[in-house]
Amino acid sequence: MKVYNTMSKQKEEFETIEPGVVRMYVCGPTVYNLIHIGNARPMIFFDTVRRYFEYRGYKVNYVSNFTDVDDKIIKAANEEGVDPSVISERYIAECKKDMASLNILPATVHPKATEEIDGMIDMISTLIDKGFAYRAEDGTVYYRTRKFRDYGKLSHKDIDDLRSGERALLVTGEDQKEDPLDFVLWKPKKEGEPYWESPWCQGRPGWHIECSVMSRKYLGDSMDIHGGGEDLVFPHHENEIAQSEAATGNEPFAKYWMHNAFLNIDSHKMSKSAGNFFTVRDILKKYDPQVLRFFMLSAHYRNPLNFSAELMQNAENGYTRIVNCAEDISFRMEKADKTGVTPDEEKLLEEAGRFRESFIEVMDDDLNTADAIAAVFDLVRFINSNMHEGASAEYLGKLKDLLKELTDVLGLIVFREKEELSDSGIESLIEERQQARKDKNFARADEIRDTLKEMGIILEDTKDGVKWKRARAT
Repeated sequence: MKVYNTMSKQKEEFETIEPGVVRMYVCGPTVYNLIHIGNARPMIFFDTVRRYFEYRGYKVNYVSNFTDVDDKIIKAANEEGVDPSVISERYIAECKKDMASLNILPATVHPKATEEIDGMIDMISTLIDKGFAYRAEDGTVYYRTRKFRDYGKLSHKDIDDLRSGERALLVTGEDQKEDPLDFVLWKPKKEGEPYWESPWCQGRPGWHIECSVMSRKYLGDSMDIHGGGEDLVFPHHENEIAQSEAATGNEPFAKYWMHNAFLNIDSHKMSKSAGNFFTVRDILKKYDPQVLRFFMLSAHYRNPLNFSAELMQNAENGYTRIVNCAEDISFRMEKADKTGVTPDEEKLLEEAGRFRESFIEVMDDDLNTADAIAAVFDLVRFINSNMHEGASAEYLGKLKDLLKELTDVLGLIVFREKEELSDSGIESLIEERQQARKDKNFARADEIRDTLKEMGIILEDTKDGVKWKRARAT
């Protein structure tokens, strides 16, 4: 297996530090609002990475944090007149709901920054003791960027070429710094802000130190993979390396660095000011969550991904093709003879096995989910062409298992259990049926009525509107 390493700018053979175990850290969201679709791309991709390693027999220790102390969280809390923890806990809960809807597995650990403050104070103290950090008069602690001789090795930036006006590196109180490129490890509290006691002042940690501490606590001094969006390469991940390797004695912080490319909206950068900012919830009002997941995996993770109505429609069509195949094979299995696999079917199953091999081959080549989906489509075409009349249930079952095996690796739910509709779900369908009748779309109205009937819901059109009841089981 090979993965592209941002550090070396090339694909490298993947070998874990500890045989059979993958230790992976992925930077999570800052929880001050609902997650947007830009957040969703790394969440979905690295969830798929985790699933694939597990599929290949690795034990995966997957850590993804929540940044629950931040200027934006404090601002939102002040606007509502509540404690910042109210905001962060609210949006952690909402984030987990969105992740579940996208079939993103919970991480092995989801640490919160506010629960790891003691570890941050310890690491900052170590950096001060080693001469990599210093305290300013007001209690701010800065990292001596130039003292770390390998600074810039991830982003491939020359520290001498960095200008003091580099926005991402500057903070207030620059006149206190020994060097304009030094960055904050700890900062004093401001009026109305949450704070913690420290040897330097009452305050809170800088952003970069949080991930260094949380990853080290749960994964050790070195990990196999550190991931995130490409916007985090500099300065966040660069600063993580500087802090962590200085604190541990230059023990390599991460063996492989993986970064997904940006998500654009109709070929433009997503921003609130441009009016093209979408939360995951916004998109799920129109599309099945699995369509959004399919869309995110339809391009190679290192390629920019363009979100548009047309491309989402293509994703919906593609996902529906797989679901239709899954439903068809499940239906045929119920009707099929419970006989064993015939010699001809054995040959067909051997052919079908090639699609698994193709799937593994492309996923082994830098987790190429786009080509993996293509391999699934090839399998779907094969299944549709070879579900012959009189096929045995065992043969169909093995094709079904293969389709589920590959789609499960991608986290795509294509075999859906028939669920009893909730009352609100029933009423929503009835409203849609009423609207279809008003629009004279009688075919759709009849289709909804038939669907409800299959689910045991009986409709009665009365002068007072539509009444419904559940049919009694017989």
